[in-house]
Amino acid sequence: MTTAQDSAQDPRFALTDAEAALLPDDDDVAFYARHGWYLTKKLLADEEVDELVAASERYYAGERSRTLPVRPPRLAAWQPSDGPVQRHNDYVHVESDPLARILRKPLIGAVAARLAGADEIRVFQSTLILKPAVSGEPSNIVPWHFDKHYWSTSTSERMLTAFIPFHDCDEEMGTLTVVDRSHLWKETGREDSMTKHFAERDKSDLERVLAENAAYNGAEIRKVPLVIPKGHMSFHHCLTYHGSGPNRSDRPRRAVSFHLQDGGNEYRRFPLSDGSEAAYNHDVLVRRLPDGRPDYADPAYCPVIWRADRPARRG
Repeated sequence: MTTAQDSAQDPRFALTDAEAALLPDDDDVAFYARHGWYLTKKLLADEEVDELVAASERYYAGERSRTLPVRPPRLAAWQPSDGPVQRHNDYVHVESDPLARILRKPLIGAVAARLAGADEIRVFQSTLILKPAVSGEPSNIVPWHFDKHYWSTSTSERMLTAFIPFHDCDEEMGTLTVVDRSHLWKETGREDSMTKHFAERDKSDLERVLAENAAYNGAEIRKVPLVIPKGHMSFHHCLTYHGSGPNRSDRPRRAVSFHLQDGGNEYRRFPLSDGSEAAYNHDVLVRRLPDGRPDYADPAYCPVIWRADRPARRG
């Protein structure tokens, strides 16, 4: 049964009444605006989460629905020869139809739209993550960063990320930890290197950046580990500092980091101090706009997962 939210709603994105009841209410949206993060209700059934686990295992074993036509320069692409390090695999929403079928569930997009205040939500990137239960594995610690640094070529500052664990996820497993309200900070001393992924940066230097930005804003660094039950997920703003600690449990921590863009997001040039320009992996994959810019609305890589009856704003 479809909800009566709007008779003009595109049927591809219609929600059932039960799904509509899971959307953030006005207080939730206000909380997200103040704090830069939000914990959802149960958006995925246990069977859907179990299918994510099974599909991810098939993916790790080499199953692909399709492969990327070219390899982007900063592609995260764990393979078995890399060993028992933390695994990151980008573009799983492109390469694995079984994973994409669940990740592109309209309800996830509708939640993102409510939080971002957007009429349209598109996929920006998806990264399959496995944090092994290996004591002392240095790759298991993700240092403090915020996602917009890597998305410097995007015009929007409403982008957000859903962290979707495949099981109950708590601090013992190295869950996502956010710095509360940090999305409201003004940034100081930005360097070109901030456009690099955290894996390419020195962890202690990123601790320095966090401390300096907190001091610049006269802010307390309040770290909040997000305890997320199976089927639930968290969302965080693209300017919210976050990271994660080691997996101290006896089982791997499995998740997808599902990066989302509002319908107004577009490519922009982002010059660096050496005269070059920042780039994102999409730039060698997506189709081109008439003016030659990469099209961050290319449905092959950035499909729409939610659209309300109103047209999305551009620019």
